[in-house]
Amino acid sequence: MSLPNRAPNDPVLRPHSYDGIQEYDQRLPNWWLFTLYGAIIFAAAYWAYYEWTGHMEPGWVRVNNQIEALSLAALEQGAAPNSTKLWDLSQDPTSVASGEKTFLSNCAACHGIDLKGGIGQDLTDPEWIHGGTPIAIFELITVGVATKGMPTWGPILGQKRIAEVTAFIIAKNSTIEKPAEEEPTAPESSAGP
Repeated sequence: MSLPNRAPNDPVLRPHSYDGIQEYDQRLPNWWLFTLYGAIIFAAAYWAYYEWTGHMEPGWVRVNNQIEALSLAALEQGAAPNSTKLWDLSQDPTSVASGEKTFLSNCAACHGIDLKGGIGQDLTDPEWIHGGTPIAIFELITVGVATKGMPTWGPILGQKRIAEVTAFIIAKNSTIEKPAEEEPTAPESSAGP
């Protein structure tokens, strides 16, 4: 197949044909090449910046940090729990386990590892000096009893961890009965997490 005579600006066709289709034999336009090479350079630079410098956190880390911040803000601004919510929390094994960790690190020195007392009161018997309902336990832990030597845990532990400790105590004391109806909520505390 011979190429016909052509003008200098005419498109050049390749001499071969596939299924009756001929291809142009032309150089790609410069604007297209600059866009391609620029995208390659940008991708390499972005990847190097992202992977090697450590200036940017991975997306999943940023999302988890935002979720944690929103959860913390919701807990700090949320309504105080009531007896029913605290009872329900005592049925959740994860919350009870978290409450146990907090109890063992902060409360076991006075109330004993087995909650049987020592310096502090026995938390497993049916006798409660300051009320044995879930909300009364929550309030007691939050504000403490200065005359008996129990510190105010509200500012130290925060509402969420106090609720978990309350759930742990409820789960370990079989004499605390499930609340029959909604009780008034505990007073709002300015306690942090």
